Amino acid sequence: MWRLARTTCEQTVKSCKLFRPPCRPTALMSTLLINHPQYSWLQELGLREENAGVYNGHWRGGGEVITTYCPANNEPIARIRQASSEDYEETIKEAKEAWKMWAEIPAPKRGEIVRKIGDALREKIRVLGKLVSLEMGKILVEGIGEVQEYVDICDYAAGLSRMIGGPVLPSERPGHALIEQWNPLGLVGIITAFNFPVAVFGWNNAIALITGNVCVWKGAPTTSLVSIAVTKIIAKVLEDNQLPGAICSLTCGGADIGTAMAKDSRVNLLSFTGSTQVGKQVALTVQERFGKSLLELGGNNAIIAFEDADLCLVLPSALFAAVGTAGQRCTSVRRLFLHESIHEEVVSRLKGAYSQIRVGNPWDPNILYGPLHTKQAVSMFLRAVEEAKKQGGTVAFGGKVMDHPGNYVEPTIITGLPHDAPIVHEETFAPILYVFKFKNEREVFGWNNEVKQGLSSSIFTKDLGRIFRWLGPKGSDCGIVNVNIPTSGAEIGGAFGGEKHTGGGRESGSDAWKQYMRRSTCTINYSTDLPLAQGIKFE
Repeated sequence: MWRLARTTCEQTVKSCKLFRPPCRPTALMSTLLINHPQYSWLQELGLREENAGVYNGHWRGGGEVITTYCPANNEPIARIRQASSEDYEETIKEAKEAWKMWAEIPAPKRGEIVRKIGDALREKIRVLGKLVSLEMGKILVEGIGEVQEYVDICDYAAGLSRMIGGPVLPSERPGHALIEQWNPLGLVGIITAFNFPVAVFGWNNAIALITGNVCVWKGAPTTSLVSIAVTKIIAKVLEDNQLPGAICSLTCGGADIGTAMAKDSRVNLLSFTGSTQVGKQVALTVQERFGKSLLELGGNNAIIAFEDADLCLVLPSALFAAVGTAGQRCTSVRRLFLHESIHEEVVSRLKGAYSQIRVGNPWDPNILYGPLHTKQAVSMFLRAVEEAKKQGGTVAFGGKVMDHPGNYVEPTIITGLPHDAPIVHEETFAPILYVFKFKNEREVFGWNNEVKQGLSSSIFTKDLGRIFRWLGPKGSDCGIVNVNIPTSGAEIGGAFGGEKHTGGGRESGSDAWKQYMRRSTCTINYSTDLPLAQGIKFE
């Protein structure tokens, strides 16, 4: 994703000189975009006017019929028949039954299936990326990049399938072996958010599969077509390999399905991506049954630029992190701390860069900035801007709704607020960047850490000592701690996640696979004696 992001920023800042909402009523068939000739490509993904939103080896859906809308024009795309409670119950039973077969398959063979899923996604990468742009609203290069992220994690997981395992440990007792054995948890429930309707599922799905689990996915209702299209691709791979489709099940639905997953003791791990408020309720519900949860929640991320920062890195980084995906990434930068000696210059140049952002339909490859996802998000944006003004902020750029069809707002820069203003400590899921002056390192490190969230952070400096202080115990308290790059654009090879109110979960690379397995410490006596640990004699 960073390669795509870098290209995007370079196009805009040439040589650095300038630098979950309620579903709407169903739409009539004649008004659906899927019936218009220019959207006929949706049929390449197996989509139609009305789509079954449940898959457990068979497509069905006996629940509410909803419509998803294009954020760029608020036109209806297609309809989805969501899961009923009966559909959910059947899907869980089918998934648990499929696990009996899947868990017996050797991990490298499971990795081969995941590799084939990645290959199938490669074949559809552009058309699936267009669907992400159409239904979610992010620009085409980011939509394609998101599918690429799923492809990449499939490649990663295929290799990982030959390496997972525990150590052989030295035993203090003669004639004994001490080992760690890792086994799958069973059924992994995956609840994803609208802003990354492909990649976050991919992180969870690929790693869960190679570790021997089956998956039940509930995507955001407003991006249900993406969920259905991705599941159709996976289902074809499973079918071609004579495997039960319920290994990767889908239950489109609203809060009722999510609540059922959280309460269901048959769901051995529930991975939830969404707001901190909802994530807290998920965690409490899962904990009540002593289940496992993996939480990826809110972020209130900061970029810090010191007096020695390379502004040719700072400007495109701040631009991409603040404006990319219209500020709707959990890793989007919300707070920009500038050393007092460079504050005026950076704000001026950043305003110039903002004025050159190309706005339009997100599936146009020349566009860099698309709409917010819903009308409710636009209202939230306006409320935050007004609240910032009331608390002493000055709108240096933007702050208004655009005169454009769809959910477009101006990317916004606000200065003059104190670092601890209440609105600054909220996560506003919109393209609003709060800019502050700071005097010294100790002060600004404290400001970075004073918010409740702890996802991503970045500093820009050439000072080697400062870099290692930033990475150390008195530096950033976030799960992602960067130097001279933006807060967004994470690679799949590292573990993704954050601390504090971000939830503490880790997905994707490194040793995140351990969250999808259970560990057993095993002691094997291969002698004819029975010594006890710690030299205890019981005779």
